[in-house]
Amino acid sequence: MAIRINLDVMMAKRKKGLTELAGEIDITLANLSILKNNKAKAVRFSTLNAICKALDCQPGDILEYVESEEEEEDE
Repeated sequence: MAIRINLDVMMAKRKKGLTELAGEIDITLANLSILKNNKAKAVRFSTLNAICKALDCQPGDILEYVESEEEEEDE
């Protein structure tokens, strides 16, 4: 997928652990782990909003567009 989730980077910058962040944004540890490990297929805006609030960051700090090799081959 061309969207990379850099949640682990922001968590490290803010010195927040998975359990602490999950508690703050009221999301299960399992679902937050899926986001953190870039395995998510979608993210709700309400979840993204809560993450940005808890980590004091912008959505662009967490989400990044990266061209994949497959897309480059199609052009």
